[in-house]
Amino acid sequence: MAEIPGAPGGGSSLVGRIKSLIMKPLETWPVIATERDTPGDLFVRLAIPLAAIGPVGQFLHGQLFGYGAFGISYTPSLVTGIATMVISYLLALASVVVLGLVADWLAPKFEGEASRSGAFKLVIYAMTAAWLAGIFQLVPWFGFLGIVGLYSLYLLYTGVTPVMKVPQAKAAGFTAVTVLAGFVFMLVTAPITAAVTGLMGLAGSTIGSTDDVQIKLPGGGTIDTGKIEEAGKQAEAMANGEIKAASPAQLQALLPASLGSYQRTATQSVAMGEMGSTAEGTYTAGDRTITLKVVDMAGVGALAGLGAALGVEANKETADGYERTGTVDGRMRTEKWNRSDSSGSYGTVIAGRFMVEAEGQAGSIDELKAAVAAVDQSALEALTK
Repeated sequence: MAEIPGAPGGGSSLVGRIKSLIMKPLETWPVIATERDTPGDLFVRLAIPLAAIGPVGQFLHGQLFGYGAFGISYTPSLVTGIATMVISYLLALASVVVLGLVADWLAPKFEGEASRSGAFKLVIYAMTAAWLAGIFQLVPWFGFLGIVGLYSLYLLYTGVTPVMKVPQAKAAGFTAVTVLAGFVFMLVTAPITAAVTGLMGLAGSTIGSTDDVQIKLPGGGTIDTGKIEEAGKQAEAMANGEIKAASPAQLQALLPASLGSYQRTATQSVAMGEMGSTAEGTYTAGDRTITLKVVDMAGVGALAGLGAALGVEANKETADGYERTGTVDGRMRTEKWNRSDSSGSYGTVIAGRFMVEAEGQAGSIDELKAAVAAVDQSALEALTK
């Protein structure tokens, strides 16, 4: 077996192994795949200590700095802080078990090999980046660095083929469905922490059937369980190979020859296997240019469906412009505009899987919205049938 820094063993070698995986995942995963660690070994050696970083960091943050926004501050009581930390830690460990079982079950559906030990190996090692990023929760001004935990998605993607023997062409789809399972797990378990610590009151709200239910969250926003169910079905269909991406030619045919005074000067399209396909056109009018993209996210569009189901919304205003993300008429929409140079972007998700986006320099955001509207939405919806 090839030797790499950080082979399993003592504490220092464990640090070396994690460092090697994060810095050189493509080289490290094949070596990890040949090792015979049991799920129990990995759970004790990696998951138990590393999964504690985030909850402990969050606890210390709350006790030392508290939480606040818009002039309102809040410091959790010691009992509440400890309860939240313990429950969050236990749920983090539970998520390892759930995702490990999901990965083991999914592998054959993506032409890989079912392996309980391999699945737990993949999930536990992939989650190391997210666990380590939990340290940034400790200091308020470093909190934004927690986004580096998303590197775990890349680790999961690069480990699918060597560990679970899933063909590289299907690795992206496997990753997307596994991530979706993680989102659903977080959604289901979030009320548990809140109920134990008394921070969220869902008393009286029960879901006893498959009827669409909207759960109101404290501070505004809702969770639409009907849309979550739709996203889950879409992910299942993807796993079963029932969702086929539209061809680049089909998408390119939907690009109009012109957008008002803007004339199309170039087109290009790309096929991305199970991840979908994309086509884009470049339109110019004088010194202004708009790029219109039509992207088929295929089964990965289930993640966009979750965004709508969870009521994801964000707004940012500056002296020069704004950025907005939200759900309008059941569709995720993003909008960005910079007044200083008259540039921006506008996009929307159609039929739960197609992203249509226009970006570039324009006379106003309305020109970008008109560009998106120029794509035949009914034709896109027809491609899903």
